[in-house]
Amino acid sequence: MTAIVLTGASVLDPDTGSTERADVLLRDGRIAAVGSGIDGDERVACGGGVLVPGLIDCHVHVAFPRPEPLPRSARILEAVPVLQRLLSHGITTVRDAWGADAGFTHALRQQWITGPDLLISLRQLSPTGGLGDAWEPDTGATDRLGDPALPDPVFDSPDAARAAVRRMVRAGVDWIKIGAGGALRSVREGREICATDEELRAVVDEAGRCDRDVLAHAHSPLAAITASRAGVRSIEHGVFLNEDAVAAMKEHGCWYVPTLAPIAGLGDESAIAAHHRSLALAIDAGIPVAAGSDLAVRPHVDLLSEIRLLATAGLGDAGAWKAATSEAARLLRLDHDRGRIEPGLRADLALLDGPGLSVEDLPSRIRAVWHDGRQVRG
Repeated sequence: MTAIVLTGASVLDPDTGSTERADVLLRDGRIAAVGSGIDGDERVACGGGVLVPGLIDCHVHVAFPRPEPLPRSARILEAVPVLQRLLSHGITTVRDAWGADAGFTHALRQQWITGPDLLISLRQLSPTGGLGDAWEPDTGATDRLGDPALPDPVFDSPDAARAAVRRMVRAGVDWIKIGAGGALRSVREGREICATDEELRAVVDEAGRCDRDVLAHAHSPLAAITASRAGVRSIEHGVFLNEDAVAAMKEHGCWYVPTLAPIAGLGDESAIAAHHRSLALAIDAGIPVAAGSDLAVRPHVDLLSEIRLLATAGLGDAGAWKAATSEAARLLRLDHDRGRIEPGLRADLALLDGPGLSVEDLPSRIRAVWHDGRQVRG
């Protein structure tokens, strides 16, 4: 394999927020060296830009169903340009929070399509009437997707919850997603249907027995508290967290993936204010924050917008970069392999135009992208 030296850029250390001028050697899909005076077969001049680790989005929906009725193939085909666009924006790893099935990961491995590394959760588990229950009152249909690659996610007892986890594992899941609480509207209207403590513990325990972690959709304090106590690895969204919820997350070692972008897109000022307060409470408590865009909203909003929102909501530019790189890798248990620019790690990088770590107008700053050592943009 050709040894490529990226020269003339500053290199970001996301854990400290510092940058330092250095050359980076890429070989066999890995970062072989970082420093000065490095030789290689080919040199790529980076023109005074900033090299950052490949970005990691911990909450996307690359194949989320559209609200209008369409053939099942439309959901799958729409994902192809979505994945291509994510990779061109420097997003090299994503965790799909339901919608993509094992066929997507197979197609990416076979290079039938291009896109980031994809971790899948298939469906969102929930009790009857919860967020993962697709029952429709006008037709009585319980699963309009009708896709055998996306198994039934509904359960109504601890034993049924274990069976639901096993269905997902059988279908090739990387992560288990649980709807610990309801949708934003149901929370605000006081009609949230939550899984019981026993059901949540059964989901997490069975996932652990199958060597899987659990991410939990939770907007309300109650949902976040019960999910944290059950042992989920991350709380997603958390628009209405309070001190008790944050304390439970801290006690049980949960990450927080706030997904600010879709709530900001609603234009609901009270929800936005509550969401920012939740993030401030988490930051003050020292809870690790990982970035996730919740890429279900159309037109699609990707991680570059989420990074900007995280920065302005309290993390600052350096903290937002960390949330989308090294901290995201730790959440996904991939920090041994990616998330930083260090020898031995995956050669996933993005080159920003110009100096500094400003996250304003990031789409215009992405000059080049390398994924697994291959240049895919620039």
